[in-house]
Amino acid sequence: MEKVTTITARTVVLPVENVDTDQIIPARFLKATSKVGLGSKLFADWRFAGDGAAKPDFVLNQPAAAGARVLVAGDNFGCGSSREHAPWALVDYGFRAVVSTSIADIFRNNSLKNGLVPIVVDAATHAKLLAAPNTEVSVSVDDQTLTLADGTRAKFPIDPFARYCLLNGVDELEFLLSQEAAIAAFEAKRG
Repeated sequence: MEKVTTITARTVVLPVENVDTDQIIPARFLKATSKVGLGSKLFADWRFAGDGAAKPDFVLNQPAAAGARVLVAGDNFGCGSSREHAPWALVDYGFRAVVSTSIADIFRNNSLKNGLVPIVVDAATHAKLLAAPNTEVSVSVDDQTLTLADGTRAKFPIDPFARYCLLNGVDELEFLLSQEAAIAAFEAKRG
């Protein structure tokens, strides 16, 4: 996993509440076992018409969204099923953080395991972000802060172990493997 310490990037705003994982990545794309290419299916039913043509009114299809790495979403983002493909698709598309007033627990945990930073902020900070699309923000995983262009700083919670993994660029398995000597010493001591 790639280290995630600081993200300084533009936002794209998707002010839709209760976005479930089937909207993030429709079930018909869950046959994939690779993360590569899933970004092209991100929000597929919202981004594309039945003939595959891009819907120009959808926010990700607008030129201003190109290169944005922080998704500002409505309340209760990532609800629904536990598919890990949802954060895979977001990361493959280029997002490194999702900001909302609430993020579903399973989605949050899957995101953290895949290098996507789920950020929960207060309603006032969220309202500022919604009102200023395509603005640059800075995310510090180390300080657990989101800094807006106007200088507003908001703290966000993050599990300490997940934070460690993000800052060091390791997933859970890589962390366990890095502890092999300590595990062997413990087992030898136990006899």
